[in-house]
Amino acid sequence: MAKYQLNLAHLYGNLLNTYGDEGNIIALRYYAKQMDTEITSQIVSIEEDFKADDFDLALFGGGQDYEQMVVSKDIPKKQAELAKFVNEGKPLLAICGGYQLLGQYYVAADGTKIPGAGILPHYTLTQSDHRTDQANKARFIGDITIKNEETGQEYHGFENHNGRTFLGEGERPLGIVQEGHGNNGEDQTEGAIYKQTYCSYFHGPILTRNGELAKRMLLAALKKKYPTADLSAQQALKIAPTF
Repeated sequence: MAKYQLNLAHLYGNLLNTYGDEGNIIALRYYAKQMDTEITSQIVSIEEDFKADDFDLALFGGGQDYEQMVVSKDIPKKQAELAKFVNEGKPLLAICGGYQLLGQYYVAADGTKIPGAGILPHYTLTQSDHRTDQANKARFIGDITIKNEETGQEYHGFENHNGRTFLGEGERPLGIVQEGHGNNGEDQTEGAIYKQTYCSYFHGPILTRNGELAKRMLLAALKKKYPTADLSAQQALKIAPTF
């Protein structure tokens, strides 16, 4: 039996898993095992309560506009507890649609302005409201590499999004684009970090190729739940992705 136990909330996991974001849970479990930690996960979907105190980590995946619109109508019911989770510094990974829905609002491909949870200050526009020529209305698709300014680590992945996200006060990028488009194709940022919340447009999923980010989240969750534990072995563990 593992020495440590962590509970993970998979927010709207039955609706927002279009790009295989559930693979991030598989990756977290894989790396957690190396850290003598067991992860249990639970889908928390529409009409279901989310309690911040019940969970140590959370995943908020991506989906199509229709599913995101469904979620946008439910998320106000979870807003207070989600804000508590984020502001307490518990690790949350938000991908694509989840990233957009944590923000102030996003504009769908048809121009509809959809309110987000308003927990983070970023907002998302769409390509079509910015480009005048049809050739440049294409989605941001392709391999992407970014460099995290705090750790110096490079993260590799695949992006596929129509949204153009702009960060707000108190947010910093997950990384600076070395190759690819990133948040908006303009300011060279990709993703967002706020406390222990990590947002990104990386599909693939992100944690299968970037084990050090998974380790960062797991360590944060363990330190939060077990503040007096000796986590030196977990801290020193060299993470080598094998996916």
